[in-house]
Amino acid sequence: MRGLIVGMANDQSLAWGCAAALRADGAELAVTYQNDKARRFVEPLAQELEAPIFAPLDVTDPAQVEALFAEIAARWGGLDFLLHSIAFAPRQDLHGRVVDSSVEGFCTAMDVSCHSLIRLARHAEPLMKEGGSILTMSFYGSEKVVPGYGLMGPVKAALEASVRYLAEELGPQGIRVNALSTGPVRTRAASGLSHLDELIRLASDKAPLHQLVTIEQVGHMAAFLLGPKARFVTGQTVYVDSGYNVIGG
Repeated sequence: MRGLIVGMANDQSLAWGCAAALRADGAELAVTYQNDKARRFVEPLAQELEAPIFAPLDVTDPAQVEALFAEIAARWGGLDFLLHSIAFAPRQDLHGRVVDSSVEGFCTAMDVSCHSLIRLARHAEPLMKEGGSILTMSFYGSEKVVPGYGLMGPVKAALEASVRYLAEELGPQGIRVNALSTGPVRTRAASGLSHLDELIRLASDKAPLHQLVTIEQVGHMAAFLLGPKARFVTGQTVYVDSGYNVIGG
């Protein structure tokens, strides 16, 4: 299998856990980095993965998106899977109340965290000539109010709704689309949340398995959902959170 990994920031990111698991299963990977600052962290990981394609990707830059998929088409001629693991909201809007969020902040968060999946899926579709799989990352705050999650709650809810619509639209082409909802994990992205330590404590205390999920465990589930053994799973939000989402209160 050949697939594109979008959103790897360092060796603590969910995308790295997924990429490592996919590579262990024999997948050939294309890896992106957001900008020059991120490159020094991501490039050693891409080398460890033996990635034949390593390219910049700012999802807000149409030219970079076009260039990336042109390179994939030229080198591989097709694509089997796409992992979308990116989210962003301006700090002021993320840490404030949803009701106080700015138009600009809300639109930025929705564009980078949600509509970017739609854009990447549109570019991936013609390369998935014999079907394929697309996976994005979500969180429990999409369906329940999680203190400190703020603006990302509505954004992740939109992301999960987009997954369902993309699954219906791309299903006739044999392309599956799913979301993987993890419990709180200490990643670079999660460090921006104001109540991260409390979220982690609650998840560890309340989850039926009484432990936090790791990036390796997230990676194993991602590899399953992106692989052929999950060929009849689409349009789903699948939880890998030690069961935390089933606990009320």
